Amino acid sequence: MSAFVAMVRLLSNLITWGVIIHVLLGYFLSPYHPAREVTTRLFEPLLSPIRRLLPQTGMIDFSPLVLIVLVQLLEMLVLSLV
Repeated sequence: MSAFVAMVRLLSNLITWGVIIHVLLGYFLSPYHPAREVTTRLFEPLLSPIRRLLPQTGMIDFSPLVLIVLVQLLEMLVLSLV
């Protein structure tokens, strides 16, 4: 049981930090940089549906923040069921 809890927490932390790294790389690297291409392939499938649901807010993209909150809520829900 504790291995399952550890795996859920690890997955949640990996997604959270991955989204943060994806956002930071978007500010500093070219869209064609290999590191940025990898993070784009990993996290855009998660961010795109959220972007479609959120209203346009100009230049600010809140989808990474919403994804991080959803991942944290999902982690809390799964761990409370265990």
